[in-house]
Amino acid sequence: MPSLQGKTLFITGASRGIGKAIALRAARDGANIVIAAKTTEPHPRLDGTIYTAAEEIEKAGGKALPCIVDIRDEAQVVAAVAKAVETFGGIDILINNASAISLTDTLETSMKRYDLMHSVNVRGTFLCPQACIPHLKKSGNPHILNNSPPLNMQAHWFGPHVAYTMTKYGMSMCVLGMAEELRYDGIAVNALWPRTVIATAAVQNLLGGDGVMQGARSPEIMADAAYVILNRPSRETTGNFYIDDEVLASAGITDLSGYQMVPGADLIPDYFI
Repeated sequence: MPSLQGKTLFITGASRGIGKAIALRAARDGANIVIAAKTTEPHPRLDGTIYTAAEEIEKAGGKALPCIVDIRDEAQVVAAVAKAVETFGGIDILINNASAISLTDTLETSMKRYDLMHSVNVRGTFLCPQACIPHLKKSGNPHILNNSPPLNMQAHWFGPHVAYTMTKYGMSMCVLGMAEELRYDGIAVNALWPRTVIATAAVQNLLGGDGVMQGARSPEIMADAAYVILNRPSRETTGNFYIDDEVLASAGITDLSGYQMVPGADLIPDYFI
């Protein structure tokens, strides 16, 4: 049976949402989870901190290392990677999950928000592998998995929110380039994206609230799809832009009704699909 037992996962944005769901799925196998995220104090609109996530991971059967990390800060990323290696002996998997979002057009996108999205989504997704690769090279089955969409250069994906699209495609371009760069090191680099909207805090607070949440699936669908990918041989599984339901279907999982937030509700397609 495939398992992540004893593997060390460095997950950005793992205090909530998809990142935490991936962490909890791996924790059930007895994996080590490095929670690389910013939230240390409860937020009125955002659930969870790195410390509450660590408690959940430990209860699920894993080992947790909460690290205060703003992935825009090189020193914090490097320090967290060093702490992970000191604590667990290495890094096997990097999940680039942290992301900033603003579905606004050009006039409505402030430069502060533009810079935030580029710094988190693109720069952070480049920085974290840069810090982790020397350690991933020592792993028996190393993976990098980005939460980013398939590359599709059609104008209608850019028009409504050009700044955001540029940054998410920047994450996907890291997949395209790093998969080729690291192919001979045996490090798999892939992207995973959901078919439908996923019920996260960002959806709840920024993208339409309860109405959108009713047409969403739970983060566990992304976690289960990631689990399938991360258990595949890294030398045979790289440079792919995966969609969650297609990954699960390839593993024989076709009944996805259990992931729906509201059973029987019409599902809302995610962006870029």
